[in-house]
Amino acid sequence: MIPRYSLPEIADLFTDEARFQAWLDVEVLAVEAWARIGVIPDADARTIRERASFDVAAVHERERVTDHDVAAFVDVVQESVGPPAGTWVHYGLTSSDVVDTALSLQLVRAADQILAVLASLESAIAARAREFRDTPMVGRTHGIHAEPTTFGNKLALWAMQVHRDRERLAKAREGIAVGKLSGAVGTYSNIDPRVEQYVCEQLGLQPVPATQVIARDRHAELMYACASIGATVESFAVEVRHLQRTEVREAEEPFRAGQKGSSAMPHKRNPIKSEQLSGLARVLRGNLQAALEDVALWHERDISHSSVERIILPDSLMLAYYVAVRFRTVIEGLRVYPDRMLENLDSSYGLVFSQPVLLGLVEAGMTRDDAYRVVQRNAMRAWDERRQFRELLREDPDVTNVLSDARLDACFDLKRALANVGHTFDALDALEST
Repeated sequence: MIPRYSLPEIADLFTDEARFQAWLDVEVLAVEAWARIGVIPDADARTIRERASFDVAAVHERERVTDHDVAAFVDVVQESVGPPAGTWVHYGLTSSDVVDTALSLQLVRAADQILAVLASLESAIAARAREFRDTPMVGRTHGIHAEPTTFGNKLALWAMQVHRDRERLAKAREGIAVGKLSGAVGTYSNIDPRVEQYVCEQLGLQPVPATQVIARDRHAELMYACASIGATVESFAVEVRHLQRTEVREAEEPFRAGQKGSSAMPHKRNPIKSEQLSGLARVLRGNLQAALEDVALWHERDISHSSVERIILPDSLMLAYYVAVRFRTVIEGLRVYPDRMLENLDSSYGLVFSQPVLLGLVEAGMTRDDAYRVVQRNAMRAWDERRQFRELLREDPDVTNVLSDARLDACFDLKRALANVGHTFDALDALEST
C-alpha cells in the first residue's frame, strides 16, 4: 500500500520485519514442540530460542541465490544459531506450514485493529445520531423528496450498519485464526500432530485440517469483510457528498483553518474526504474479486494465490482500517445545518405529506384508487404551478367535501410524522447494550 493510505499502527504489521518475525515465532515454537515430545534435545531447543534471529537485508540477499524466500530465511536463521543446534530449524516442516500459520497471525492482529476502530466509529456515529435525534429533514427516495425523517434517524441506521460490519469481521477473524503444521500435503507424514497443536496454542490459533495450504475460502471471507466495510463507508460518504452539494447544503465535511478547496476558486469547500473514500471502496471490491479467484488451487496446492495475496491481503486490511479512521474524522467534525434541512423540507410545497392526505381520504370512505387520483392530481399541480399543496387541496371540492379543515391540517403535522422515530433509537440502544 502506498504511504498516503498506510497508517503506521496497522502498516507496521505487514513490513518485512514483521513477516519474518512471525515466521521466526513459528519456527522456534515448532522446535520447542519437538523438544517437548523428545525428538530434539532440550539444550538445542534452548539454544535456538536464545540465538535464532534474522536480518531482513541478509534474507533478501540470500533469496537472490535460493530464489525461494522461506529457504533463504531458514538459511539465515540457521546461520544465526550455528551448528549443531541450528540444523533443527525447520525440522519436519514445509514452507506453507510456516508461511500460512504466520500469515494467520498477522491477519488476526490486523483484524483486531480494525475491530477496535470500527467500535469507535460506531460510537461516534451513535453519539451524533442522538445529538440530532429530533432534527427534521426531508427523506429522499430516488433522489426525490419522499417523507420527513430526522437526521438522527439516518445516523442511527448508519451506526447499526457499522455494527453489522463488526460482526462480519469478527466472524471472518475467527475463520482466519487458524494454523497448520501438517507437512507437504497435510498428512503429517514427517511431523507429529502434537507439534501443530503446541504451536497453534502458543500463538492463539486453532489447528485445522489442511492440504499443503490453509483453504483460501477463509481468506476470501476476510476480504469480503473488508470490502463490506468499504461499501458501508462509501454509502455514508455518498450521502455526505449529496448533502454538501450547493443546492442542498444540509451538512458538510469539516474544513480546517488553512485548508484550500480549489487551487483556482477560493470559495470552494469540496467533499474531498468522502470522494476519496468512495474511490478506495472500489479498490477493496476489486481485491475481493482477486481473493475469490485464489480459492481454486490445483490439487493440494500451487502458488498462483501467493503473488496475489502479497498485495491484496495487507492492502485490503490497511485500507479497511484507513477508511474507518478517515470517516470517523468526517462524522466527528461533520457540520450540520438544521435550518437548511427544514428549509429544504418545506421547499417542495408540502408534498412530503401526500400519503397522510391519501390515508385521510381513505379513512373518510373514499376508495384508495379514487383517493390516490385526487391527491396525485393536486400534487402535480403543486409541482407545475409552484403552489402550496395544502392550498390546492383546500380548493378541491373532492377533498373539502370529505375532510374538515382540522382533519386536513392534521395530515400536515410534522410532529405526527416523526412521532415514532424513537423506535429506531430503541433498537440502537438495545444493540449497544449487548
